[in-house]
Amino acid sequence: MKIRQSRMQRGFISVIKTYYKRIKAFTPNARKYLVHIILFGAAMGVYRLLFNFYVLSLGYDETLLGSLITTSSITSLVSALPMGYLADILGRKNSLIIGNSLVGISIAMMVLFPSIPMFIVMNILLGASQSLSGVTMGPFLMENSGDEERTYLFSFSSGLRMTATSVGEWVGGYMPTWFGGWLGVSAMSSNAYAWSLGAIFFCVAISLIPNFMLSRKRLPTSERSVFAPLSFMMKNPGTLGKLILPMLVTSIGAGLIMPFMNVFFRNVHNQSDAAIGVMFAWGSLAMGLGLLIAPALAERYGKIQVVVVTQALSIPFLAMLGFSPWFSLSALAYYVRLTLMNMSSPVYQTFVLEQVDPESRAMIASLTSMAHHFGWAFSPTISGFFQVKYGFWPSFTSTIVLYAVSIVLYYVWFWRKRERIKHPQTEIAV
Repeated sequence: MKIRQSRMQRGFISVIKTYYKRIKAFTPNARKYLVHIILFGAAMGVYRLLFNFYVLSLGYDETLLGSLITTSSITSLVSALPMGYLADILGRKNSLIIGNSLVGISIAMMVLFPSIPMFIVMNILLGASQSLSGVTMGPFLMENSGDEERTYLFSFSSGLRMTATSVGEWVGGYMPTWFGGWLGVSAMSSNAYAWSLGAIFFCVAISLIPNFMLSRKRLPTSERSVFAPLSFMMKNPGTLGKLILPMLVTSIGAGLIMPFMNVFFRNVHNQSDAAIGVMFAWGSLAMGLGLLIAPALAERYGKIQVVVVTQALSIPFLAMLGFSPWFSLSALAYYVRLTLMNMSSPVYQTFVLEQVDPESRAMIASLTSMAHHFGWAFSPTISGFFQVKYGFWPSFTSTIVLYAVSIVLYYVWFWRKRERIKHPQTEIAV
């Protein structure tokens, strides 16, 4: 027993030392970007929690919420490829500044001029700006990291974002009460939600300061080809589709339930805004910790192994989340499922970008962004309709099935393939 404990202690110390060594290797640009993530993530945590409630407080229903999410996601979907090319032209620094600035502006406009036309127009702007920032992030992190610390940087940035988001959600749960008391109105009134969301704009503005301090690294003209993905597909037939299709299937399932989790806990389990905010905060914190653990697991067991195992383990907890009649059990399942399902995302993103040439990364990041947003573009509208008619059970059931399909694809196309490469004598020619 003592020998086993000693080995475990040495292993734990070794992991900590390796983690510290990898973090210490982060470049100055990467460190500045991480500071931006903390501030921006906190702002978006407030938005994520309160925007749905803000729309509902104006007298609209879940159908409009689904339509707005669809509008934003469709915009991100159709703009991803041109935004990838634009990111190469503008450079990573300018793309991050412009994209994140427009996010703050779109939120401010929806608060200042609340109406269905303004919501739709600003969600189009929000989708385009998030697309520009999103397709820039992966190539930026690739260009500002080495092989050894790259997976750690991707996971650490995602973990910090989730941790900051948890703080934003936690504080956001109380903001309507604070502003409601100051204004002399109900904490669930549209004015209380509007002032809470308005504070996001100032947090976003502050988060841009580290982005302005980034050093530029423009790509040569030869590396800005809009035909890079086509060239990659011609050189590697079928590979691109295999890399992206599992993400597409997952996004279709996620779009059915994830945009409505705050509504789910309010309508199904009768929880208050503050309680949901605290729960979301702990969920984001748990996910952040999972993301921080992921690179060490990937280094030890392999990237694809971590993706398959963690996502497969999340499915029973997803079922428990959606169908448990008890709030405490549903909340526990929410934490575990959120951590397991999402901790592998940056690991797989690193895996995908490592499979392509440097000149193709912005475009491949665009295509993976399109896969992510495709499901979110259409699923929320379908889910919103079913919620009004039948409740949440059709959405949760469909999501479980779709997640299972994506896990099988990961296993068959990547894990089993690599096992065959390790043991070529077991292969049968076909």
